[in-house]
Amino acid sequence: MTYYTVANVAAVKISMHITLRQLKVFERVAQRLSFTRAAEELYLTQPAVSMQIKQFEETIGLSLFERLGKKVYLTRAGEELYRLSRSISQQLEAAEQLVEEIKGTEGGRLVVSIASTVHYFAIRVLADFCKHYPKVRVSLKVTNRKGLLQQLGENETDIVLMGQPPHDQDLIAEPFMDNPLVVIAALDHPLARKTSVVLDELRYETFLMREQGSGTRSSVERFFAEKGLPMSANMEMNTNSAIKQGVEVGLGLGIVSIHTVEHELEARRLVVLNVECFPIIRQWYIVYRAGKRLSAAAQAFEGFVCQEATRFVAASASPLE
Repeated sequence: MTYYTVANVAAVKISMHITLRQLKVFERVAQRLSFTRAAEELYLTQPAVSMQIKQFEETIGLSLFERLGKKVYLTRAGEELYRLSRSISQQLEAAEQLVEEIKGTEGGRLVVSIASTVHYFAIRVLADFCKHYPKVRVSLKVTNRKGLLQQLGENETDIVLMGQPPHDQDLIAEPFMDNPLVVIAALDHPLARKTSVVLDELRYETFLMREQGSGTRSSVERFFAEKGLPMSANMEMNTNSAIKQGVEVGLGLGIVSIHTVEHELEARRLVVLNVECFPIIRQWYIVYRAGKRLSAAAQAFEGFVCQEATRFVAASASPLE
């Protein structure tokens, strides 16, 4: 049996012609252990990803992946090359950041990842930021909490806008704006006719909730547990848009950020219930990895968000008095 080390894998072919594109594709497949997911995240077709991996393997003369049943695994050579590729990627990122720092905010690239809840106003923030810094190339990624933490852990983003980050990770987090959670209902819901709703009246209501692991869902479940009020039934949906649409057609009540229902309130398609102990006040945070060397563009964006974010929240999305 042949065992591969970093040294002898790297020395397989001194003259091999590996492209940065092949390294990037290989690294993403190795991270996800899925050709399909890698293709989706790289905006490529699955055959294109498979071709890049095949060419990579032919160049070095080693198999990097193996299939056992329906699952994909790294070979021993693949594991060692993945470590090397991560080191190369980190050095390339450091070089890119150095170039961006030299350019300052007159150029460079900024990668921002945001929670799906945040994107309702984050687009406005980014639009105004780009007016102030027109030469900065901005890449925006919208995902759920799990995806944001994964991107932070793998250093795939410069800055994240999200709810309360975990305390057990080495992150820098600065709150920049309140995020009130409110109870929403269809206009013809029985509780919509009441000027105030006692918390206990929610006991037998059906709630449309975000998926497990969502920051909003965790906050809501913790709130009800503290109040000793069980949630008798709920329907799980993985986007705020689905929750709003479900509430609008009468599937149940929803608990969402006030900032996500601006258009529905203006169009009188939904109503915010005046429920006892609501809104639940959470915070939105600007987050990045501790020790990360922020580019000039990223530093400018961090300062811009902390100083200007509240300007982009519509009056209709203000917390209830």
